[in-house]
Amino acid sequence: MRPECTEGEGAGGGGLLVPMAWMYAEYIADELLRTGDLMPPTTLEYRAGRDALALTIFLSDGSVGGPRVVARMEEWRSLTAYGTCWREWVCARLDRLEALDFESDAGARDPDLALAGAAWRWLEETELLAPDLDSVAPSGADPLTAGEAEGPQVWTPAWQLGLPLGHLAIHLF
Repeated sequence: MRPECTEGEGAGGGGLLVPMAWMYAEYIADELLRTGDLMPPTTLEYRAGRDALALTIFLSDGSVGGPRVVARMEEWRSLTAYGTCWREWVCARLDRLEALDFESDAGARDPDLALAGAAWRWLEETELLAPDLDSVAPSGADPLTAGEAEGPQVWTPAWQLGLPLGHLAIHLF
């Protein structure tokens, strides 16, 4: 996760740090979601899926490049599966990386980590209106026709919508 520099480190240093690891993770997540063709890329749900999947890719150990992507997809699939403690896993990984970044004497914050942190904050703080999958319909009533045309809806943190979307995109690849 070490950022790349636009200038040689021996040639005066102080170059612009480019968040290559985050950008690559986001690119892979975007390609997986586009290939799955699950929803238009202009929606907030798509963004939630891309950010959740990019965080999973970025925070998983090891390199994501080259032929290892296919081998890593099984790990990403298990990390994003229903019933996993994904949120806790993300928080623990980000906390650990931020502590390591703070302890380093590089002087500047890791731009990859800054973008990953911003994505996580958006996923945590943004709520999207989604079908209430936990609602109980009156006995004998169809939950999709009870009340609203699409069933009852609730405000849900973006990561709770994005995570299953990312998981499904991995499955469809």
